[in-house]
Amino acid sequence: MTTTQDRTGTLNVGMIGYGFMGAAHSHAWRNAHRFFDLPLTPQLRTLAGRTESAVAEAAERFGFGSRTTRWQDVIEDPEIDVIDICTPGDTHYEIAMAALAAGKHVLCEKPLANSVEQSAEMTAAAVEARAKGARSLCGFSYRRTPALAYARQLISEGAVGEIRQIRAQYLQDWLADAESPMTWRLDKEKAGSGALGDIGAHIIDLTQWLTGQQIASVSGTLETVVATRPAAGTAQGLGGKGDASAERQNVTVDDVALFTARFETGVLGSFEATRMAQGRKNAMRVEINGADGSIAFDFERMNELEVYDATAPAGRQGFTRILTTEPEHPYAANWWPTGHGLGYEHTFTHQIADLVTAIGEGVDPSPSFEEALQVQHVLAAVEASSNNGSGWTPTDPTTTTMHTTTHTTTEETSR
Repeated sequence: MTTTQDRTGTLNVGMIGYGFMGAAHSHAWRNAHRFFDLPLTPQLRTLAGRTESAVAEAAERFGFGSRTTRWQDVIEDPEIDVIDICTPGDTHYEIAMAALAAGKHVLCEKPLANSVEQSAEMTAAAVEARAKGARSLCGFSYRRTPALAYARQLISEGAVGEIRQIRAQYLQDWLADAESPMTWRLDKEKAGSGALGDIGAHIIDLTQWLTGQQIASVSGTLETVVATRPAAGTAQGLGGKGDASAERQNVTVDDVALFTARFETGVLGSFEATRMAQGRKNAMRVEINGADGSIAFDFERMNELEVYDATAPAGRQGFTRILTTEPEHPYAANWWPTGHGLGYEHTFTHQIADLVTAIGEGVDPSPSFEEALQVQHVLAAVEASSNNGSGWTPTDPTTTTMHTTTHTTTEETSR
């Protein structure tokens, strides 16, 4: 492989996949070096996808120099430095393993893979490749929201004191219509899981990252609310409108995921992930309660952070709204004047800026594949718990003892 050091300040990108995530990632690769002082300049070299006409249109629209219908071509190209994997979860393993074996840097969308076993193999391969200079990152982009990055800073500085309780929700409604068409996200073979892995993974990663604590055990319930969906229809956003006359296919993933978690320090957390919450478009909410205060965030108001100081004098206590667009806030100084908010796409630009900086400086970016593997362990434990009457289940399967608490089991729910 020709390394980035062999060329003058460039980082050639090969992207596999051109849907929702492909569009977001492409936008980020194009813009990161224009707003951040990066050690290398990304170049969109090759886009890979299965359908010639569609990948040709996407390559033109996103600004790639070339395209191919074979993802292997991207990995075999000695001029490409980094492989960006934006495909469904069932393909991550094969592509990432090949890319790491070829010595490429890898950005892989979350979840890392559709199973703990494959995620573990990918992590081992990433560790081996790291020793040879190849960097790897899993795309938990919400970490790069300025308000959340600032929340992490405040928590680490002791703003809430000792953490006592954690709650997180990820609420969407794009599947609330029972006639929305069948998509790959509703097929367990391709997606691995439904709301749990698609959006629940984000709040698992975020709460662990914000608090610096890992989830040790879970008690979970998964539910498929709409059992079948039209096989054909008109796409709109993530969902769309199904053809009522079309054959219906079985949904094989969860629509709703609810679980309680006990973190390694013994702190309890509650989690909800659903794509059935009418009126909630992308309400990714996190609240951390501590002995000295609380921090709350909702992505539908992504430029705001609420902070409660319980140590303030009586009569002056209350949540303070912080608009995280000041130069002192993470990432914000690289963008617009104070008060001119950022959007969803900026989280991906920040992700690319951090990745390119890490590659240029020869350090490991975060979240690493190891961190993503830990999230995969939590996802697997929630599913195992749901399949076993919601019993408390350790996230580390080798764990034989864990904190016990009074718990009433419920009937196993159908997938």
